[in-house]
Parts: sequence; C-alpha cells; structure tokens
Amino acid sequence: MVTAAASTATAPASDLAERYLTVRRRSAELARPLSAEDAAIQTMDDVSPTKWHLAHTTWFFETFVLAKAYSDYEQHHPSYGYLFNSYYNSVGTMHPRPRRGLLSRPSLDEVYEYRAAVDGRMVELLDGIDDATAAVVRLGIEHEQQHQELLLTDIKHVLAANPLDPAYRTDLATGEPNAAGRQRWLDFDEGLRELGHDGEGFSFDNEGPRHSRFQQPFRIASRPVTNGEYREFIDDGGYRRPELWLSDGWIRCGRDGWQAPLYWRRHDDDWAVFSLGGLRALADDEPVCHVSFYEADAFATWAERRLPGEDEWEVAVDGLAADGNYADDDALHPQAAPTGDGFVQAYGDVWEWTRSPYGPYPGYRPVEGALGEYNGKFMANQMVLRGGSCATPAGHVRATYRNFFPPDARWQFSGIRLADDG
Repeated sequence: MVTAAASTATAPASDLAERYLTVRRRSAELARPLSAEDAAIQTMDDVSPTKWHLAHTTWFFETFVLAKAYSDYEQHHPSYGYLFNSYYNSVGTMHPRPRRGLLSRPSLDEVYEYRAAVDGRMVELLDGIDDATAAVVRLGIEHEQQHQELLLTDIKHVLAANPLDPAYRTDLATGEPNAAGRQRWLDFDEGLRELGHDGEGFSFDNEGPRHSRFQQPFRIASRPVTNGEYREFIDDGGYRRPELWLSDGWIRCGRDGWQAPLYWRRHDDDWAVFSLGGLRALADDEPVCHVSFYEADAFATWAERRLPGEDEWEVAVDGLAADGNYADDDALHPQAAPTGDGFVQAYGDVWEWTRSPYGPYPGYRPVEGALGEYNGKFMANQMVLRGGSCATPAGHVRATYRNFFPPDARWQFSGIRLADDG
C-alpha cells in the first residue's frame, strides 16, 4: 500500500488551522487502505479516481486561497491547474472529466507530496488571516468533506467492478443485527413555514435565502424503506411494470437492464449485496440504498404513496439533532432503523430522495467570481436529496443541507422515505 506523506506543518493555535489539518488528514486516512492501482481507476464518467480527489481538493486551496493571498505565489506544478480543475470554467480549461482515469502521472506519491507542500503554505497563512480569506478556507474545508464522501462512494463503484469482490476494508465496524422499527405515519398540519438556512454558522449558498412558504398538510413515514420492503416491490414485478415508472425512468431501466438496486446480486437463490466491507448477505431490516430517483418514485407509486418534497422533509426534522450513522462511525454501511415513535434515521445511513427539482430559493443569487460556479450553475435536471449517509462526515450536514444528483444516479448511498398528502 502507498502511505500518505506526512505533512511537515505543525498546527498553530488557530481553531481554523486545527480544523483545516484535521480534515486534510482525514482524507489521507480514507485513502490509506488503497493501493496506487486502486487509487487510479475510473469506472464511469461520474466516478473520479481517489488520486484525483486528493489532488483536486488540494488544487482548490492552492487556487482560491494561496494564489489570491500571495502575489508572487508559484504553483506547485504548472500543469496541475489543468489536470485538477473540476468545473470552474472562469478559472481556465480543464482535463475532460471522463478521462481522469487515464492519468497515470502524477503518481499517488507525487499527489501526497503536493498535498504536503500546500498544507505547509496554508498553515503559514492561517496563522494570521482576514475574514474574507477565512470564509473561503471554511468553504474549502466543507468542499473537502464532500469529496471525502465521494471518495468512498467512488471507490465502492471501482471495487464492485472487480470480479474478486475486494473489500475496501475488512475491519469495518459491525453492530448487532437489529429489527427495524415499525413504520409509522407522522402528520403535519398546514401553515406558514420558514425554510432555508438562518445565517447562523456555515452554510452553502444554495441553502438560502431563508424564506416563507405556506405548507399544505402532509404525512411522512417515520423511517426509510427497508431492503425487505423493497424485495416485495421486486417480487411483485416492480422492474417489469411500466405503469409504475416515469417515462424517462422506464427507458433508463430497460436500457441499462435494472432489476434491483445497484450492488444487489443474486447469490445461492437469494440476494447478496456488495459493500465497502466486501460481499455480504442482504439484511432485510437495513434501509434500501443505491437506488435512483426513478426507482424511488416507482416504489412510491407501487406503495400508493409519494416521495416527500424537500420542504416537507425540512419541516419534519425541525428541532431534531443531526445525529446518525455517519462515516466517522466506521460502519460505512446503512444500519437498521432504531425503534421509536417519532421521525427516526433522518440523518446518516442513506440520503433520501425528494420529489423536489433542484432550483434556487426566492431571492437566491450566486456569489460573485469563480466560486459562484460552486452550486448555482447545476440548478437544472437534478433532484434534491436530504439527510446525509453512512459515508458523510459527521457534522457536515444539517436540516437545510441540499444535496443534488441527476434522477438516474445510483452510486451514491441514496434511499427512500415515503410521504403522502395529509
């Protein structure tokens, strides 16, 4: 295995510097179980190699912090801006996303050297920093946490493509198998609601502005849909019944041969599932995951329910602590929902598809400059997910956090919670 080069930087007293170094070290820890060969593979356009994630997050700090702070700053490598820019067109041209897996150079060791060099300069800078620069650093830290989750979901896709069914790690945390609590229905009355981030603490620009919305009465399930419940949909011909599906979803289902969630496999006349811990028996009480919006919507139609709106989801979690099974719990796999009468498993385990298209809130304006490309330009042809997953870093999500993916995306830890009109 390739070991991350240790940064020579020592943490100063600054809380921001401590936070920066903690998150940067966490990325290296997540990559440590992987070989250089593992870290270089790209299995589809949406997946990026681990090596690219490690370099891109470093490029972000180099480009948007160091190069802005020092007029005489010289890039670590003159080609890295081209190789590791993701989608910031106003910064410059970039290597095509589908071809990231063709980059045998720089080596993984060279990427770690790049990270150590940038970290050293960043720590020097963070010892005395103005508020505007600090805000960009905070954004970069949250951006790196997003890529930590992508690193895990992407390497799962890479390893699942290997006939050897290799595990990312064989020492992942496992708990006692639990029976999921009974699904209950929670009722919410109509009324005027305040939605979006209130401005306290960090948020991405797409979480605001805070705004009012009149909420119709609705009902929402107390927990996500389980594997066992999803089995019933499959057994009842769910993937063979076009009347259950949106038109685009039915086309995609037939074109790609969907018959079950991604990573479900027939094994000895039953279902097994590929996980980051390797192939395991499918547990009926765990939340179903790795389903697209189209599959989630088809299941909801089959169940004679619907998916919640993102506004309904946000109303339902109001006042709940953002506790859950996150990446830091080291299971890296959804766990059965706890018993309880209220809204459970809102955070962690699986991202929950909503029926809401990803778009701007009233009064939304992207931030000025290249960082305005972070969220706003993706507000088309995407659906919103809420709540975080077992691959999300703890402390990264909140009630107003808006994740978004195309409706056919399956490689994220995405699941289903049902809703209905009140």
